[in-house]
Amino acid sequence: MTSTHEAPPADSALSPRPPVPPAPPEEAVAPLMRGIAVLRGLTDAGGTATLSDLGRTTGLARSTVDRVAGTLARMGYVHLDGSNAALAPRLMELGNAYLAALRLPDLLSGHADALADTLDESVSLAVADGDGIRFIHQAIRRRALSLSFRIGDLLPAERTAPGPLLATEWGTQDWARWRERRRADPDDRGFPAVPRRTHDAATAGFVRRVEEARLRGWALDDQLIEPGLVALSVPVRAPDGRIACVANAVSHTSRHSADSLRASLLPALRTAVAAMERELGVAPAPASPSAVRELRGPSGLAAWTSASKRELGGEFITSLARGLTAVTAFGEGRAELTLSEVAEHTSLPRATARRALITLRHLGHVTVEGRAFRLTPRVLSLGFPPLSRTTLTHIARPHLTALTGRVGNSTSLAVLTDDHVQCAVSVTAGRIMDVDIAAGSRVPAYATSAGRVLVASLPAGRRAAWLARVRPQALTARTVTRPTDLGAILEQVRDDGYALVDDELEEGLRSVSVPVRDRRGVVVAAVTVHMHSGRGPAAECVTDIVPELRATADALEDDLHVTGRFVRVPVS
Repeated sequence: MTSTHEAPPADSALSPRPPVPPAPPEEAVAPLMRGIAVLRGLTDAGGTATLSDLGRTTGLARSTVDRVAGTLARMGYVHLDGSNAALAPRLMELGNAYLAALRLPDLLSGHADALADTLDESVSLAVADGDGIRFIHQAIRRRALSLSFRIGDLLPAERTAPGPLLATEWGTQDWARWRERRRADPDDRGFPAVPRRTHDAATAGFVRRVEEARLRGWALDDQLIEPGLVALSVPVRAPDGRIACVANAVSHTSRHSADSLRASLLPALRTAVAAMERELGVAPAPASPSAVRELRGPSGLAAWTSASKRELGGEFITSLARGLTAVTAFGEGRAELTLSEVAEHTSLPRATARRALITLRHLGHVTVEGRAFRLTPRVLSLGFPPLSRTTLTHIARPHLTALTGRVGNSTSLAVLTDDHVQCAVSVTAGRIMDVDIAAGSRVPAYATSAGRVLVASLPAGRRAAWLARVRPQALTARTVTRPTDLGAILEQVRDDGYALVDDELEEGLRSVSVPVRDRRGVVVAAVTVHMHSGRGPAAECVTDIVPELRATADALEDDLHVTGRFVRVPVS
């Protein structure tokens, strides 16, 4: 995007015509293009689709879709269940690479969150993506009538409040691209995050709104996205004066008209933007990491792809895996990289990295200036919008399903709520005599392995307060009820890293649990295996089940750490 600050050229009559995509360069990697098409198809479908539907939306043969989906599943980017495909949390590492390189969410999200609390309205940060805008942070007010978009959602500039502000920096080519897009897509079918355009008011008044935004320093969206939605935006400028992003407050007409939104919120929005700009002015340059984590296994990407190829044969598409890995070369301290640096950070051969970057540039996911490559906001289109609203329950379910299959017993994920543990999700083993714990059910924490793991993880002061407050009752003859005994058990659980409970909540019921930690190391949940206590001695349960539980917790934590890098992950 240029920064010529030119006045937009006069509007002209529009006639719809189909877009003609540019031909890919000769050196483009066709399997990488197909893989990105499948990821975009899944994203636009809301995160899940059948393989047949993906074939129809992408125009790829079903056999090609199968191979692409199998490779993406091997990478951990997609879950496959028969003929159904779903985006997996690990895919967010691509969007995380862009957001970490951009740095704005890390620097400004705290200010946006505080502003949302002050205004009691949803607040977002948006950046330019071609002739549209894309959200990079959301601070949501959770109400029955909630107004917000997802991180990574792309909106047409003319139907938003941030759009006119960002368009004040458009040059002649930007305006020409905008006009061509309007001709090719008059109904906004290329923007699945918004309703189709039903009138031309947004387009007809866009040039005027851009000039007003240039003069005023703020812009309004008065129900241009959909009836009832109003928004107010103010630009956040980098030290060089260019717009780094736009802060956007969103409400609805039952709370504010467009005019009252401006009158009520503009002073606080400007104050918050001034704080954001001070943050950008004093932010130190990030230190470039001296080492990059090894990729896909202990021997790095090359060994992982070789092993995958040996295991899956022709069903594994090496060039797709390597091409997507080029995106992960970028990140905090690595906003701009040369071709050699991309190859170094990914362990890719230089020629392979070059072809991947050529392909990514053709698709709009990478831009280049001189020898320096940068990721663009379009990387967020690869699964980030639907995955940014994922929950701990959603992340845990496939891991619990796999664990149940390995151990042959029911499993669950639980969280601590006051003096109880609450089941967030469970998977039954399908045995004749099975443990079936309903999601949402609550049981006393003191008599369960999940409760003991969760309470044992509390800081010493909170754990002591819990022991002083709880009043254990004998639910069976074996229930531990003395606080001093419970305290000693909790200390042992902290040392062991797991808890096992036999016949204390219910006669014949055994459970064993391990903790699950978020990216800060805080225990947020417990994974549990449930069984009849007569299925073997407790010692055998520890040797056989605990390692499986820990492997499951590790895998779940990997997903949770990727997902929670730039979004908050609720339980459900």
